[in-house]
Amino acid sequence: MVAKTFGSAVSGVDANLITIEVNVGQGTSFYMVGLPDSAVKESQQRVESALKYFGYRMPRQKVVINLAPADIRKEGSSYDLPIAMGILQASEQVEFPELEQYIIMGELALDGKLRPIKGVLPIAIEARKKGFKGFILPSENAQEASIVNNLDIIPVKTLEEASQFLQGDLKIDPLITDTRDIFYHSLNESEFDFADVQGQENIKRAMEIAAAGGHNVIMIGPPGAGKTMLAKRLPSILPPLTLQEALESTKIHSVAGKLDKNGSLLAQRPFRSPHHTISDVALVGGGGNPQPGEISLAHNGVLFLDELPEFKRTVLEVMRQPLEERKVTISRAKVSVDYPANFMLIASMNPCPCGYYNHPDKECVCGPGIVQRYLNKVSGPLLDRIDLHVEVTPVKFEEMTSTRKSESSQKIRERVITGRERQKERFKDNPEVFCNAMMPSHQVKEVCAINDAGKVLLKTAMERLGLSARAYDRILKVARTIADISESEQIKVEHIAEAIQYRSLDREGWAG
Repeated sequence: MVAKTFGSAVSGVDANLITIEVNVGQGTSFYMVGLPDSAVKESQQRVESALKYFGYRMPRQKVVINLAPADIRKEGSSYDLPIAMGILQASEQVEFPELEQYIIMGELALDGKLRPIKGVLPIAIEARKKGFKGFILPSENAQEASIVNNLDIIPVKTLEEASQFLQGDLKIDPLITDTRDIFYHSLNESEFDFADVQGQENIKRAMEIAAAGGHNVIMIGPPGAGKTMLAKRLPSILPPLTLQEALESTKIHSVAGKLDKNGSLLAQRPFRSPHHTISDVALVGGGGNPQPGEISLAHNGVLFLDELPEFKRTVLEVMRQPLEERKVTISRAKVSVDYPANFMLIASMNPCPCGYYNHPDKECVCGPGIVQRYLNKVSGPLLDRIDLHVEVTPVKFEEMTSTRKSESSQKIRERVITGRERQKERFKDNPEVFCNAMMPSHQVKEVCAINDAGKVLLKTAMERLGLSARAYDRILKVARTIADISESEQIKVEHIAEAIQYRSLDREGWAG
């Protein structure tokens, strides 16, 4: 007899429907075909042990299991449960009237209990798209799958529960979660707030501009000046996630297995801060079974690289293309996977190896040329993709002990949202661009037109400060964002002047 069950294979951040056909007939062998990897092939032992634990039997006949389509590689142990259900039906030990109306996924323990799996959210989305009645899965993954509406999410803890439910002997109520209510109630929650930061008003202003225009930022300053503290608070002033953005980010974290047991839609923008010993594969993604890297986990959020020159040169260089294209393409001999990577890059660094170059009080002990060599660890092409260079100075004692309340993240966020709304209207005809930082060069001249006084100021600044040609477009984009925050239709001279000061590392002679 032939039985048919359905599962799913995750590719990138999407899922493909997998048909699991089980045929039990004359013979004594066990065959599994359809491009399974070792983990899928090993399901025979797990399934046999789980069936015996609950009083079922593994057929002592010829068992052929086909995973279709055969040109898609099947990986992992999540096919255990649908294979077990197919064997029970094909061997006529039980009758499952609605077996083909459900997608079934789950890893079996030897005692028949179900272990959680990765990539549940894209599988649930695919199940609804294909018109399935429901999704039977481990109970620990049910909360995550319940994000998808119009699909019965059936949480089960053991193989026996799944079997009894499909036979109709056990009633399991579908898990229903008001995801949107939870999402909207959590939108404005934030662990960090700019109200806790004393002083550093110029850095807060730079962060506000970066958040409003989606600009990348690098902060240069001595140890203990507050670079990491400021970076951690950036997500609190970014515009709230939309439902579409939250779904995109949650899918990536689901595929990577980064959601907790009570996983629901991500309500806050991601903040990823990898250590400087990270490899290039861990940063951009990859591996034999391609997985999303840190830059994809930071999609719609912030990627913070602390002590930028300490990262390996190859690691930093692989970011150049994702920063431009907002996605990562991982190519292997038999598969090519795209992961979204639309993130804001926030980097910090000391000005020199000892950390005290240009410090107002402490003297730098680095020898001649060492400062420049240290800065040269960060390549020009990477700096070319960073719009704001901000010098961070230590907070004075008077500011640190002041009782004056600093401006809260919520107030700053309101101005950021105002700026983003203007940009949304400006780029409404271009779905690929939704903030000033993403503007292509040909659009800069049109959107960032400046008057004669602005041109004179910009020319003077480039000549006197020794600004490089690559700084020109960046200054205009930042000036456009400053004008948007100020609710100004035109870019004024003061907007250009403020944008110019955020190009520290482009100045000739900055490092001596």
